[in-house]
Amino acid sequence: MDWPNPAEHYPYNLPAFNGLSELSIDSAVTFFVGENGSGKSTLLEAIAKRAGFNPEGGGRSNRFSTAETESSLDNHIRLSWLPKVTQGFFLRAESFYNFASYIDELEREFSTRYAAYGGKSLHQQSHGESFLSLFTHRFRSRGKALYLLDEPEAALSPARQLALLRILWEQEQSGQAQFIIATHSPILLGYPKAAILNFDTSPISPIRYEDTEHYAITKQFLNNRDGMLKELFDN
Repeated sequence: MDWPNPAEHYPYNLPAFNGLSELSIDSAVTFFVGENGSGKSTLLEAIAKRAGFNPEGGGRSNRFSTAETESSLDNHIRLSWLPKVTQGFFLRAESFYNFASYIDELEREFSTRYAAYGGKSLHQQSHGESFLSLFTHRFRSRGKALYLLDEPEAALSPARQLALLRILWEQEQSGQAQFIIATHSPILLGYPKAAILNFDTSPISPIRYEDTEHYAITKQFLNNRDGMLKELFDN
């Protein structure tokens, strides 16, 4: 990582990036956690752009654009893989509608029968169904693949978050897939032996699952819902 000098404007002035020169992501499944605005989605987007994926979502061959809102962070990072990644996908929950529309356009032109998306338009499925169709059918690779997921839980019920954990596990067994996931979900964060990187520290640092705010607050709420709500509403 090679930040501009001076790094006074967003996103280079985020505390998570302060003093950060290198970030090793070695685990098959790595989670980015942190408050909104901490930089996790911004870094995920920059990795996607450097990997050659569409910054609005998709893989290397998906070329569409509705608005240029991404940061310039990708210009100041360098990626290194062994072996080199040539396949993968970038999921952005916030722009998934645009991606689904793009796939519809391809279907009208080439009539692929939505082979990689469950056999029908992603728009003809519920939000959660379309996400799972993508995960189940599109996340298949014959070579090393990198999958970048930005808040996939946005469209998934708790039961379907568990289904995603199963998909992550199946892909990990192939030895060909690596996942980097920005999330707020304590269910997804519970994936066994995953690495968790905390963007609420300066700079980014590893954190145990049980030490995350996501786990602690959820556990406290489930164990003492009435007490937490009373304290919240009475003050």
